[in-house]
Amino acid sequence: MAVPGFTLGAFILLLLVSSVANYPNGKVTKSCRGMIPEHGHTPQSDPTCRISVSQMTFRPGDQIKVALSGPPFKGFLLEARDAENLSGPPIGSFTLIDSQVSQLLTCEDIQGSAVSHTSPSKKTEIKVYWNAPSSAPNHIKFLATVVEKYKIYWVKIPGPIISQPNVLPFTTPKATIASMPTLPPVSHLTKSFNASDCGNKKFCIRHPLNCDPEKELACVFLSFTRDAKSVMVEMRGPSKGYLSFAFSHDRWMGDDDAYVCILEDQTVHIQPSHLTGRSHPVMDSRDPLEDMAWRLADGVLQCSFRRNITLPGVKNRFDLNASYYIFLADGAADDGRIHKHSRQPLITYEKYNVTGYPENIGGSHSLLLLKVHGALMFVAWMTTVSIGVLIARFFKPVWSKALFGDAAWFQVHRMLMLTTSALTFIAFLLPFIYRGGWNWHAGYHPYLGCIVMILAVLQLLSAAFRPPLHDPRRQMFNWTHWSMGTAARIIAVAAMFLGMDLPGLNLPGPWKTYAMIGFVAWHVGTEIVLEVHTYRLSRKVEILDDDRIQILQSFTAAEAEIFQNIPGQQRSSFLLENNCPLQTTHLRLMLSRAIQRFPKRKQTIH
Repeated sequence: MAVPGFTLGAFILLLLVSSVANYPNGKVTKSCRGMIPEHGHTPQSDPTCRISVSQMTFRPGDQIKVALSGPPFKGFLLEARDAENLSGPPIGSFTLIDSQVSQLLTCEDIQGSAVSHTSPSKKTEIKVYWNAPSSAPNHIKFLATVVEKYKIYWVKIPGPIISQPNVLPFTTPKATIASMPTLPPVSHLTKSFNASDCGNKKFCIRHPLNCDPEKELACVFLSFTRDAKSVMVEMRGPSKGYLSFAFSHDRWMGDDDAYVCILEDQTVHIQPSHLTGRSHPVMDSRDPLEDMAWRLADGVLQCSFRRNITLPGVKNRFDLNASYYIFLADGAADDGRIHKHSRQPLITYEKYNVTGYPENIGGSHSLLLLKVHGALMFVAWMTTVSIGVLIARFFKPVWSKALFGDAAWFQVHRMLMLTTSALTFIAFLLPFIYRGGWNWHAGYHPYLGCIVMILAVLQLLSAAFRPPLHDPRRQMFNWTHWSMGTAARIIAVAAMFLGMDLPGLNLPGPWKTYAMIGFVAWHVGTEIVLEVHTYRLSRKVEILDDDRIQILQSFTAAEAEIFQNIPGQQRSSFLLENNCPLQTTHLRLMLSRAIQRFPKRKQTIH
């Protein structure tokens, strides 16, 4: 199974179904032969659409106009077949009249041999041209499959038969609409499933672990009970649309044996299916399933069925004597059409043989590697980098003393930034370890993460070549270092907001968003407060400098020399203590205090 997102176990069971052959875009080449939608429902018997042609005879090379019309429909598939061999390949090719609503398909390696829809938008008429090939048979019959909505469709609607001139008329019994095989009977369950035999006679998967399906509505329950050559499956859980589980050889989506219980019109349909790669599930025949039953009560969906442990000759059904990872998913359904699950599926921690020794196990909606990835990125970009920036921006005057050869503030800043880079690098690797490569289904999150990693490396390299303090290039370095650091922080925060919504982490909403907003607001607020504080201090220093200039300008030479000889820090405190009087009448008093504080300088002057 391939797991979406950027992690080693985030499985996304994309149970999406649409129009003909489950494809709303009309790419239904897989349905060319049988012209049967893979919806798992019984087709309708009385078609409402009809096929018409512009002429009833043709010669090789002729172009005949064909129209499919009727009440609004969403999808269709139109082909021309040999009237004497309707199960054979399509004959000839088509030319489009309106490419906005129809498209050509290549069926049986014959280019343009079928026409289908381009979107699920409603349409009432489709017109195309059929091109008669040079090797055309004597009689051609047009067939169409039309989908009104997911569970309402008609298969191989018969159209008129056109013939070449001078051939015997074609006669055939009245056409009948193709029908699906008779469905196995389905009964109703009368009570909730019992978990008392879990670990003894039943192999059970429960979430939360050891929950009671008879008493807890939120309990997700899946059990397997072996009986000779078959196994009885029971599944229940809260759902507004469907429940499903799948057997998988690995933790990635693809080549999986899946089973879906779909709620439709207060009825539950039990449907086997299979997954091929990261594509829509394909509904399969229900023939291998027996003793199907279901129940719907208090928003809890229950379904059960029996299948043989081995099904030789049945495609896509796994041998249950082997061990597999097991996935459980749920989601919404609309008119029998299932949508993508709203949260990460529950995945067992390892492979299990459900027909072997009975066990009682649990699973997880998110794997440890994903959680570690998120935690490391959070610590790096919400704590260490934030504190490091504050230290560099506001603590230079406070921690200016040397520590191991450099200013204390710089040592702390460097340590925090190295920690940020190390945490980012470790967290950056985890998704690739988990996914085994790049994840194309996680949106913008992995791209932003790569940008952050690149900027973090560039920051380290630029810091290693930092010019000396009075070097002319120092100002350029400072601006470059600040710009890259600020960009990395902004992009990292954006990546975290996007990553929180990925199903692999399974974080509770909306509190996850509120928590992130709180951390960002805390840091931004702290910077604003410190900026205001720094600005006010700088204004005081500017006022003191202005006062000092005015004082010095009014001094005599001897007085100025005394004041200049006062150390800078003591001079500021001296002025503050004396309230910075600027009037000339007070200067003598200030200088006398200065002379008393600095008698050695007094003697020097004298």
